[in-house]
Amino acid sequence: MSSNINRQFRLKSRPVGKIKTTDFDLVEEPVPTPGPGEAVIRNLYLSLDPTNRIWMSDMDQYMPPVEIGAVMRGGGIGKVVASNSDAFKVGDTVSGLLGWQDYYVAGPNDEIPVGVLPAELPVGLPTMLGACGLTGLTAYFGLLELGKPKAGETVIVSAAAGAVGSVVGQIAKLNGCRAVGIAGGPEKCKWIIEELGFDAAIDYKAPDWREQLEAATPDGIDVNFENVGGEIMEAVMARMNLFSRMPLCGMISGYNTDEPMRGDFSPILMRRINVRGFIVTDFLEKYAEATMELATWVATGKIKSQETIVEGLESAPTAVNKLFEGENLGKLVVKIADE
Repeated sequence: MSSNINRQFRLKSRPVGKIKTTDFDLVEEPVPTPGPGEAVIRNLYLSLDPTNRIWMSDMDQYMPPVEIGAVMRGGGIGKVVASNSDAFKVGDTVSGLLGWQDYYVAGPNDEIPVGVLPAELPVGLPTMLGACGLTGLTAYFGLLELGKPKAGETVIVSAAAGAVGSVVGQIAKLNGCRAVGIAGGPEKCKWIIEELGFDAAIDYKAPDWREQLEAATPDGIDVNFENVGGEIMEAVMARMNLFSRMPLCGMISGYNTDEPMRGDFSPILMRRINVRGFIVTDFLEKYAEATMELATWVATGKIKSQETIVEGLESAPTAVNKLFEGENLGKLVVKIADE
């Protein structure tokens, strides 16, 4: 790829069902030059997340939908290559909503400010998008601030082999809890037990998954970190204990359908379950402290991080579907350029 070309994926149409390459225009422009107070960032790694699908849709959400014709929104890590800003110097490593493109112009009017990462990082850059990035923070705040797990309690998490779920189970173990994960297929179930230290795994693709759920939670469920929604969520809620907690992080099973997500809410009433929907940005003021704790856990081996890395910006529109088809272990990242 020529270093003076900026490739951009711009949203062409709102996806119906699965995300398709034809939902985007791939546009090539000259690399931008920074104006007053601006800096140009070379995108190195792009984060792919279930929320990408929500951002593409014209639905009620926590940020404005990506407009038709606009560069697709996405989190990333990059290097500053030119700067007219006091906030950035050339060579800085930064993270923020850099978008599905080779270069991003950071400035004082950014929707969410781009942040400069420390010069000496204890972990690799892809991990700064995963276990030590927004997905790790999502696990951290959802479980600790909302789930409030106590030693000896049972914590269950759906999409347990994914970027958020894999960290949730490990933090639960650090807090002395029984960690139960729901994942798709025997390999993922084996991985979360043998590699990540979960106490039990439920294979939702197995015909006896309901029996597996019952066997894995003999004392019921105290915290359900919900990522998936649908019939799995309903089955889990039916096993939740009195005054249990349910941080509601995502309902990924319905993102590619046009049907609204529905569930049986009677256990919420009968068992007085505390359900709280959240977005990681709700805890913005605590990011620095939590990131430091996550990085320490990863650097000392208390939390194992895993990334599935896909090569090339051009692969982003097809790679994002791995999230919904269960093809990734841990964090899904696109490598756009060499560090």
